Amino acid sequence: MRTVGSLVYQFFEHHLKAEKGLASTSIRSYRDGIRLFLLFLARENRTPISKLRLSDLSADNVRAFLAHLEAERGNDIRARNHRLAMLHTFFAYAGGQEPIVLPEAERVAAIPRKRAQPAATYYLERDEVERLFDKLPRGGKLAIRDKALLMFLYNTGARATEVIGLIVDQLVLTSSPRVNLHGKGDKWRTCPLWPETARLLGEMLRNRRQPATPESPVFLSNVGKPLTRFGLYKLVWRHGSSIRIGNGQRSISPHVWRHTTAVHLLESGVDVNVIRGWLGHVSLDTTNRYAEISIRMKQEALEACQVLATSSVGPPRKPVWQSEPKLLEWLAGL
Repeated sequence: MRTVGSLVYQFFEHHLKAEKGLASTSIRSYRDGIRLFLLFLARENRTPISKLRLSDLSADNVRAFLAHLEAERGNDIRARNHRLAMLHTFFAYAGGQEPIVLPEAERVAAIPRKRAQPAATYYLERDEVERLFDKLPRGGKLAIRDKALLMFLYNTGARATEVIGLIVDQLVLTSSPRVNLHGKGDKWRTCPLWPETARLLGEMLRNRRQPATPESPVFLSNVGKPLTRFGLYKLVWRHGSSIRIGNGQRSISPHVWRHTTAVHLLESGVDVNVIRGWLGHVSLDTTNRYAEISIRMKQEALEACQVLATSSVGPPRKPVWQSEPKLLEWLAGL
């Protein structure tokens, strides 16, 4: 009979890596979730993780773990649902490998996701983008890198992992400048670059102490090491610290730049399917939400259908064709 440890090992090495071929970021997300679950089981059973039994993999323990996430760890509903999705996948695999786990796996599969409000989407208005770029430092060895990085984020709407994993070989800075981005699901997409973005990237690479090779990271830290996710967030936050969004409660992050790119493309009249491919969205529903949050587009729609100043206050009167006597008179007058 397999142990909990062997099931977990096979889940990661054989199922997630070999069979599903998930990216390293997804593997780490599963790792963190499974680790939290195992630590919870060990604490509740007052036993080392190595001594956990297959009988500990129960739906009741999963429900207790989800309650623990919300009550003790302070996770919101979205984080709770994310952990539940991870456990759905793990128990589905475990039930297929070990029949004794199958009844509990079916019970875990029946645990529903909690309903939650969609996460708020924050973005920068065009005047805020212009103000941010105007305030960027113009001198110093990192001035070109910082401006190139922020321009790249605004140009492409790339995810944080796509930015820090970018290498020189993915860039084409000559005619028809573009970048090949490696996104979620091991999918590639090509995004055009503005001439100014290409110029800044080219100048940044030429100014390096060590000549850049095709495998060199595009963006480096202050000490010449590959830029990390933490370093990227810190850099974006520092240059956008003067701008507060979400009623002044939130600071700017790389994902805010991604939302900004999407909204500004939509406001410029770019087709929503083109934006979906630009950002690498799997579902068009994800892209359509930007049409719902653009205040400028809502204002333009309101102005397009507003009542003329010469008309009476209130909604437009009923059209002539909706009144039978008026309809007949109108037809007779044709």
